[in-house]
Amino acid sequence: MEVLASSSASSTYPLFTLDNPNKPFSFTFNPIIISQVHPWKSFPGKKIEARLLCRILCKRTNLDNSGSWRSSTNAICKHKFVFHALCRLDKNFTSQSGLFAIRHGHLLRSWNTSSHQKVISHSQKIREHFSVVFVRLVAAMLLVTSASVALSNTPSWALSEENLLFLEAWRTIDHAYIDKTFNGQSWFRYREDALRNEPMNNREETYMAIRKMLATLNDPFTRFLEPEKFKSLRSGTQGALTGVGLSIGYPTESEGSRTGLVVISATPGGPANQAGISSGDIILEIDNASTESVGIYEAAERLQGPEGSSVELTVQTGPEIKHLTLTRAKISLNPVKSRLCEVPGSEKNYPKIGYIKLTSFNQKASASVKEAIDTLRSNNVNAFVLDLRDNSGGLFPEGIETAKIWLDKGVIVYICDNRGVRDIYDTDGSSAIAASEPLAVLVNKGTASASEILAGALKDNKRAVLFGEPTYGKGKIQSVFQLSDGSGLAVTVARYETPAHNDINKVGVIPDHPLPNSFPKDDDGFCGCLQDPASACYVNNVQLFKR
Repeated sequence: MEVLASSSASSTYPLFTLDNPNKPFSFTFNPIIISQVHPWKSFPGKKIEARLLCRILCKRTNLDNSGSWRSSTNAICKHKFVFHALCRLDKNFTSQSGLFAIRHGHLLRSWNTSSHQKVISHSQKIREHFSVVFVRLVAAMLLVTSASVALSNTPSWALSEENLLFLEAWRTIDHAYIDKTFNGQSWFRYREDALRNEPMNNREETYMAIRKMLATLNDPFTRFLEPEKFKSLRSGTQGALTGVGLSIGYPTESEGSRTGLVVISATPGGPANQAGISSGDIILEIDNASTESVGIYEAAERLQGPEGSSVELTVQTGPEIKHLTLTRAKISLNPVKSRLCEVPGSEKNYPKIGYIKLTSFNQKASASVKEAIDTLRSNNVNAFVLDLRDNSGGLFPEGIETAKIWLDKGVIVYICDNRGVRDIYDTDGSSAIAASEPLAVLVNKGTASASEILAGALKDNKRAVLFGEPTYGKGKIQSVFQLSDGSGLAVTVARYETPAHNDINKVGVIPDHPLPNSFPKDDDGFCGCLQDPASACYVNNVQLFKR
């Protein structure tokens, strides 16, 4: 501590100044006259000491008998705490806050007790006041944070009609999509960034912004449907659609390395059938766009469209390549074809086999299967073959109802989300009408979605023997949502596991046995392979139902 003494005509008291360059601080003391003020060199006294009576320590300066100043550091003053306070000496040298004592010569004057208690009381009040201030500060910060979050939920700018449509699509994904990490991104931040940066000045730009948003999920089955496509999809599940009347699938191994998509069947009387397109033909192009890397779902969308509109196809029939223009028409769909196959010379081993071809799961699927079973039973069939090849799925409930036809009891499918199993579909046998006859199921890589649920249920419950190749592996379930302008979203809402808890996504249902490469996909060809032992596709009817 530096001690400064001075005399002045205007002041009769010596002055103390306590300096701390790092932490400015000030104290004020009530002056009480200790003696008259002497000139600097003749100040009486052997030693003057000022000490800060607290845990913070400081420097001191002593005055010896010769009147010279010397500075020494108290052993406990290691914090180098120096003050700036204007003090005036008196008999007691007691500060207002009671923190100082003065030792003059050999006589020590201590601070008074009441002053010290006041200091303690004052200190407690300061701490209490600080606690209140701190709590209020934290509360204010929480309020500001809450307000900012609330404001972030609604953009601060005015929303246009196009913005509102985009937000409707965003909210649909936010509420329904299976992956709540949204492919590892901040879904709220994406919304804000898109509203700020994506052009949405007209409907087409808004549709493009929605498609771009869905693309970030990296899920090919979550997709945007324009009003016409949404209407077409909805009508297709109800048993009718507008298109050219083609059922398409992937080429089989027997068809070699040919590119394109193979025609499974052409609806009798439909535009494709009338143009001469038949089973086994290869579609090379749709509207001048190659089908080499196009999936059957995208190709089906391209073939569908408004009634009366046209579509151009490039089709290969054997070595011949044809360029055709077809006019789309309304097609009434019956998802089931059936026939009786009689195998001569096998009176004891399933001489009559009922063949059922199920091409899709629309609203007529399960009822049509029941009708086919009843018809075949009237012909005294001994066994059934259910052909699910190139069945790309459809309505999930119809897949469940079709499984109940064949099962007397058991789990059909487990519905799961990111947290595990959330629902179970099973049957008690009350809907079963064909639970006892031998059953074989034919599958291939065109077997997907609801048809995989059916195939997995029949296999895991040991109700059927599966033949063919691994299925497509679409182990996710989509729901369709309509937006306010008539467009829609197909959204992945769950995944499923087979009764044996197999997650088939991107893996597929694995069949029990393969089929010959040349095994046909039509009902006439199927019966021929059972009847002719010399055929390259021959399958013994006993082996067909043997596990």
